[in-house]
Amino acid sequence: MRKMCLTLAMLMASAVAMADDDGVPRPGPTGLSVFANAGAVWADGVNANFYSGRPGNANTIDRVLHSNNYGTQIWNDLRTDGLISSAIGSYEELKVVEYPEMYYRTSYNIGLGVRYDYASGFGWLLRFDMWRLEAIGAFNLSSNNGTGILSGNRQYIRCGMLGQEDRISIDLALTRTVDLGMGLCLEVDLGASINNTKVKDNVMEIGGGTYSILDIWNGSTPDVGAGSYDYVNQGGIGFGVFMSGYLGYRITGVGAIKLGYTCHHSEANLKDYDLWGWHHCLNIRFEINNFSFYNK
Repeated sequence: MRKMCLTLAMLMASAVAMADDDGVPRPGPTGLSVFANAGAVWADGVNANFYSGRPGNANTIDRVLHSNNYGTQIWNDLRTDGLISSAIGSYEELKVVEYPEMYYRTSYNIGLGVRYDYASGFGWLLRFDMWRLEAIGAFNLSSNNGTGILSGNRQYIRCGMLGQEDRISIDLALTRTVDLGMGLCLEVDLGASINNTKVKDNVMEIGGGTYSILDIWNGSTPDVGAGSYDYVNQGGIGFGVFMSGYLGYRITGVGAIKLGYTCHHSEANLKDYDLWGWHHCLNIRFEINNFSFYNK
């Protein structure tokens, strides 16, 4: 994926050269355009372990697992289903023996934007995108069944973990578009971005039951003042840069349809996980140029 970012840089240089190599201007539609885009997102997993429930994270497994409100219910369900041995006498003895390694699923984005193109082929664009991301993983609870290393004696209980977040990205870019002939065009964008992350959920699945570990208790245990605090978003503002490359087909008097790839190098600001990563998007974009359909 990072090699694709280098390829985009080479395309930017090539686009400039293509417009000037024979001294003939290659203008496309100029003026103001509006567009909508949608596509797939592959987010870097550097921030995904925010949702792992590890000690020291904003949301931890132990806070819920060892609380009276939820721990007793979890322990009872595991006993009823025969998933833990009698050696585990209460929820306080439930133990995480392996924390999850989280990663982001392939997800989607949708967006709207405006652009302005000049006869020279240069222009600028402003784009607003929303990403819906899910981080998934699994952890092991000790069941106290069997002895020694894992040997098929149900020594561990496999439990799922999921986190969900929304990111709003605002991108501002310099663009270069080259007419390739036969209605085709090549566009390359280079710009800066700002994003805001909203943490929506962080849940674990144990023995068929689902439990939120999202800290709505202001750091207290769930059985002390449960529900008496307003949830404070655990995300925040991040910054970055991006490059895009699009191959488009122009529809005379209307606009264009373009298929492209975008590489973001940006930080996603999650509590104690304010890390930079490489994020990749494959999009289809629909543009309306100069609103010419109103003038027919």
